[in-house]
Amino acid sequence: MLDTSPLDAVVERFADRLRAAPQSRLQRGAAAEALALARELAVRAQRLEGAAEPREMPDAGIFAVGDQVAVAGADLAEALRQAARSAPDGTAAPSGDLDEAVRLVEQAEIRAMR
Repeated sequence: MLDTSPLDAVVERFADRLRAAPQSRLQRGAAAEALALARELAVRAQRLEGAAEPREMPDAGIFAVGDQVAVAGADLAEALRQAARSAPDGTAAPSGDLDEAVRLVEQAEIRAMR
């Protein structure tokens, strides 16, 4: 089984930081950055699950972005684990996607929290 703990860890760290962030930081761009990340993670999960036309995650407001990042990250982690189980060698295809997702979250966190 594919170990998605690196993705789980960076997603939870960023989500926790967003949940604890003051309104002023969220309004200065952290929420927009987080929503863009959540949408990207959700699209990636939907594509791995075979969705023909991925749906866009709605904007639920600046105080919900931490939860949106957490949910989208968990969905992607599960989709990656499912894809790994389906892959002929067990992990080859999704491991690159996992590494890329971790980098996306780390970069979004840096941009949002500076």
